[in-house]
Amino acid sequence: MKNNCLILTSIFILLFGCSKKKSVDEHDAVQTDSLSIYLSLANDIDLSYNEKQSYNKKALDLILDQKDDSLNKVNLFKIANRYYNMSDWDSYKNTSYLILDRSEKSKDSVNLAKAYTYLGDYYLLKAVSDSAYMNYFAAEKIYTRINDGLNLAKTYSSKANLQYQEDALFESEVTVFKALSILKKLKNVSNQLYDCYNLLGILYNDREEYDKALEFHNKALEILKDKSIPAELQLEATSLNNIGFVYLGMKDYRKAKYYFHKGLIQDNLYQGNAKLYAMLLDNLAYAKLRMRESDGLPEQFYQALKIRDSLNQTSGVILNKIHLSEYFAFKQDSAKALKYSKEAVQLSRSSESPTSLLESLKQITLVDPKNASIYSKEYIQINEKLKKTERKMGEKFSRIEYETNEIKDQNSSLQEKNKTLIYVFSICTLLGLFFYVYKTQQARNRELLFKQQQQIANENIYNLMISQQNEIELTRIKEKKKVAQELHDGVLGRMFGIRISLDSLDKLDEAEAVSKRQKYLTELKNVEQDIREISHDLNREKSELINNFVSILNKLFEDQINTYSSKLITSFDPEIKWDLISNIEKINLYRIVQEGLQNCNKYAEADIIKVEFKSKNNILILTIEDDGIGFNTNKTKNGIGLYNIEYRAKECKGTVTIKSAKGEGTVLTIKVPIDPNSNLQNNDI
Repeated sequence: MKNNCLILTSIFILLFGCSKKKSVDEHDAVQTDSLSIYLSLANDIDLSYNEKQSYNKKALDLILDQKDDSLNKVNLFKIANRYYNMSDWDSYKNTSYLILDRSEKSKDSVNLAKAYTYLGDYYLLKAVSDSAYMNYFAAEKIYTRINDGLNLAKTYSSKANLQYQEDALFESEVTVFKALSILKKLKNVSNQLYDCYNLLGILYNDREEYDKALEFHNKALEILKDKSIPAELQLEATSLNNIGFVYLGMKDYRKAKYYFHKGLIQDNLYQGNAKLYAMLLDNLAYAKLRMRESDGLPEQFYQALKIRDSLNQTSGVILNKIHLSEYFAFKQDSAKALKYSKEAVQLSRSSESPTSLLESLKQITLVDPKNASIYSKEYIQINEKLKKTERKMGEKFSRIEYETNEIKDQNSSLQEKNKTLIYVFSICTLLGLFFYVYKTQQARNRELLFKQQQQIANENIYNLMISQQNEIELTRIKEKKKVAQELHDGVLGRMFGIRISLDSLDKLDEAEAVSKRQKYLTELKNVEQDIREISHDLNREKSELINNFVSILNKLFEDQINTYSSKLITSFDPEIKWDLISNIEKINLYRIVQEGLQNCNKYAEADIIKVEFKSKNNILILTIEDDGIGFNTNKTKNGIGLYNIEYRAKECKGTVTIKSAKGEGTVLTIKVPIDPNSNLQNNDI
């Protein structure tokens, strides 16, 4: 009977357990199916924006209920991609930060780096360049550490695009070549190669190196023969437009027209990329205008303007209006030419686009000769701000390095025959490394020696102040003895004599006693004056002791005035109780003033330097202010001088505040608490 019960119990548990497991699996399967459906619907171009948002939100809710694992993060990236496609930038950013947070907690380097690139793309779209660069750089470090060549190359490409948008052309070129050097070693990377070649073509066109620009644009076109690249991306039309633009710069308008027209007739261009279609249409019309052709003009300009306006493409609208102004100027319709140029200038100013404003001002100067001088002056002012220093030599080195690497890849067999070069290079590298280590060690030794010397100097200052304190103490003791002697030998003796004389008055008659009493009163006044003089000497001794630290500072200020041309203004609050400040604090304050003046002399280029000591609510406030060139406190790293100031202030339990900006001078404020009970042993001075 017992065995039968055990068998029945086992069967029951087995059936129940299997049923429960089956129920959980079915639930997970339903969730997975629902998630797949929601993600698919959120990407359906036939649905409205609100419908796609709703389905993406439902998918996100399902994902958040699931376990946080690698698959979960993959699905979150899908959510972010759909928000990106819907141009819902806030949701895209929030989802990317969610992935970043989860990846950091789970130490998932791959997804962490990918989240950084997504955030870099977000800030790039929002034109927050520093944040975009920071995120790309964070992704770059991770991909380098985990040796993920493909994603590292993609990150380099995005970073290069950011640098190009910020007019850092040389840095952008170097970064693109870094990406290319990685991609050359990989397979199935046609998309990434196209992006790199296309960006290089644009870079060289901006620098008017047209042959190089055409070379890389043609390389990009050659890449497009790989059918794995989706045709709906309209990359061929993009390259044809870019080549046509190069020929515009070369003033070969016939070839420019040919390539613009060829790009314009690509299949499904308008449906797939209306922005590119409008660009090609405007460029084609402009090439015709330059060739003095009127076929299709100005209708093509108007059509491109209408598309760009509907897409809220401000820069494109500005360019269209400039081209229309040029067209009507060519047709000698001054009113319309001036109208469109004014609209372009106004729109450029409202959009805060300096490049577009320059082009607009250039055009309005031509069609409005009456106010040409005003526009020209504005043009010159803006152009001066946008001038970039040419660094062609450095850029040529980058190209040579890249081309040399290509030659090495194509001639790897020759490298085997020239191992001697590798050995020489290795030896040079080792020597360079040795030299670097040697120099680094030297620098460390110098820093250590400097700290030792500084410590010795602090000890000397301390000993000097202690010595001065001892001298003052000895002087005080001598003065006490002197006062005691004066009181004993002089004042007390005289007072004793007066007291005895006063006692004798009782034996005299009243008339004689009055005369004697007046004499003794005069003698008491003289004793009183002697006591007052002794008291005055004691007070003067205490004042000299208190002001001893101020005297040391005044000596430093005197040296500053005699050595440097800057005007020095100093101020001491008479309410400061110097006797409540310890010797260590005085040494540190002295060193802070010394370092602050040295920084002003070395870096500030100041005309006026102010040093002020004041007391407020038991806090000693030291302010060192100059009217020099200032500096950016967010970007400038702390040198050893500022470090020492902060360290000394900390030793005094104080705080340091630095306020500065370029061209606005610098204010260094040190606040040190004064403890009324910290130095009670000095109160008897």
